[in-house]
Amino acid sequence: MVIAVSIVRARENPAIWWVALGHLLLLILLLLFQTPNLGRFGRTARTVAPIVLLLALYGALDVINGFGSRPTHDAIVQGAEQALFGMQVSHRWWQLAPSRLASAIGHAAYFGYYVIVPFPIALFLLRHDQAAARRSVFTIVTAFVFCYLWFIFFPVAGPYYVFPRPAAWFTANLPARMVYGMLSGGSSFGAAFPSSHVAGTWAAVAATARETPGWGALLALPALLLTVGVVYCQMHYGVDAIAGLGVAALAIVISTRVDRTAPAS
Repeated sequence: MVIAVSIVRARENPAIWWVALGHLLLLILLLLFQTPNLGRFGRTARTVAPIVLLLALYGALDVINGFGSRPTHDAIVQGAEQALFGMQVSHRWWQLAPSRLASAIGHAAYFGYYVIVPFPIALFLLRHDQAAARRSVFTIVTAFVFCYLWFIFFPVAGPYYVFPRPAAWFTANLPARMVYGMLSGGSSFGAAFPSSHVAGTWAAVAATARETPGWGALLALPALLLTVGVVYCQMHYGVDAIAGLGVAALAIVISTRVDRTAPAS
């Protein structure tokens, strides 16, 4: 799908040809991983390869969407936000309930994403449970792929780009400065709705809980803080977070059904 879209949009921006070529090479790499007798290292590499593909796709979103030149659909999402909450909750929440502590916690929770998402994969690989690791990868990748394909065809900039930045006092803490520093250098424009942070995080929590309920319960609290924090700290619309939860639920349903119908190894 990404290769096909890249070929079509390359007429607008020749740089997109590199995206098509890169993803073609990644597909070839994935095919090579299907060969038998890979050994332990090869099997592990095959398990995590889809995650590498996701990283490449996220990095290519800016190129595919013309570095912000394509029209975004924030007005539609803001309309849904207004209808659901009676206000632009991502812009107004921190003003209606101002708190330096909540700002620090919310921005710090944002980084939980980078721990929670790879957690089940690393846990099960360390336990040498390739089957559980593969199931976790499938659940997480399903959530991200849905989000990323949506970003290509329905880009939404999000409140981080659309609204004025929060007041200086609100971001005068180390976690906030770290988040803004990271976003200024590594955020893909148009990737707000649905929130892939929320979708990927809860998909990882579910993948963990399916195999080890105790660890899943432990991850649920930082996942909840992240879900609330991305809205309170004006990173995502409230509707983005809700849609992200829906995508996570969809990924869980799909992965569970696939696991039930897969032949026993």
